[in-house]
Amino acid sequence: MTGFGIFREVISSESELREMYGEPSKLVQNKAIAQMDSHVRNFIGQAPFLIIATADAEGKCDASPRGDASGFVHIIDDNHLVIPERPGNKRMDSISNILSNPQIGLIFMIPTLEETLRINGRACIIRDAELLEKMAVKGRVPTIGIGVQVEECFMHCAKAFMRSGLWKPESWPEAGTTPNVSQILADHVKLPGITAKEVAEGLEDSYKNRLY
Repeated sequence: MTGFGIFREVISSESELREMYGEPSKLVQNKAIAQMDSHVRNFIGQAPFLIIATADAEGKCDASPRGDASGFVHIIDDNHLVIPERPGNKRMDSISNILSNPQIGLIFMIPTLEETLRINGRACIIRDAELLEKMAVKGRVPTIGIGVQVEECFMHCAKAFMRSGLWKPESWPEAGTTPNVSQILADHVKLPGITAKEVAEGLEDSYKNRLY
């Protein structure tokens, strides 16, 4: 295939891809399991952070972070887990996508561990009070949760984290050199009277008073 927007040389078939890279090793071909065993449960129990990947009915994709104290994802049985939906900005991108397309992908991360756990499956939005009450924090019960029917679990190698140095403090940027998020938001929304200072104050209030 030639041409895709500004891209001139585009791979368009699995066979072409395999000609370039070959087949995965036997270990990689056989590492996926269909349910959460004791290793997967332990990994999830120690993970304070994950990324949720969803897509709408048209296939438009979204990736969204979720984080809380280690073990915040509730495991029901070998094939079902629940991710609590904490207060956010009310865009509800992941939630809306799941309502039209239940397919979901998860990546669980544990600080300092460069391998990650990937889970794929189907999701729904739940209001089961008995389950949600188990994920209450500071007396606040999540209104809804993302229920996941697990179909595939496997470990992902450490190469991305090794290349990025994500967990290595010596590779982190110096204080004061990272992007100014408040200024970015103010410039992007382009609303009269919305300044970086006001955005910063709003963010601080949200982070301080509306985490749960």
